[in-house]
Amino acid sequence: MPVGEAPIKQAIQWIDEQLRENPKADRTRLVDEASRRFDLTPLDADFLWRFLADRGKAT
Repeated sequence: MPVGEAPIKQAIQWIDEQLRENPKADRTRLVDEASRRFDLTPLDADFLWRFLADRGKAT
C-alpha cells in the first residue's frame, strides 16, 4: 500500500481488484472485509456501499 494514501481510496482499489478477479463476488462481504482491512469508519463503509450501488447503475 502506498504510504499516505487515504484508506477509503485503498479500499476502493482493493474492491475493484477483487471484482476484476471475480465479477460475481459478494459485495456485502467485500465491503465488510475492506472496512476491517483498511480500518474504515462507518461513514466510509456507507460511502463504499453508495459507490458500488452507483457504479452498478452506470454499467
